[in-house]
Amino acid sequence: MRRHEFQPGRLLAGLVLTTAGVLYLLDATGETDLPWYLVVPMAVGGLCLAAFVGLITYAVRRDRRTDGRDGRGAEGGDERPKARPISESTDR
Repeated sequence: MRRHEFQPGRLLAGLVLTTAGVLYLLDATGETDLPWYLVVPMAVGGLCLAAFVGLITYAVRRDRRTDGRDGRGAEGGDERPKARPISESTDR
């Protein structure tokens, strides 16, 4: 699997919605008597918090890109080797 950047806002949103789903599942099976007005504000508040965390993450990453501290070397260039054209390839 290819590596991708960590996105804490999406992680938080997934955890909040999973928790809301588990609470509704417990209510449907009769394990708890859960009023709707408890879960809905929790889900909305969690999604708002996830959006805030996502904005903070974006701002920090944007600031690091403009400072040149994005982890791509001293010059800010790409450290990966350049791909050769197909005509120069040795395996045909």
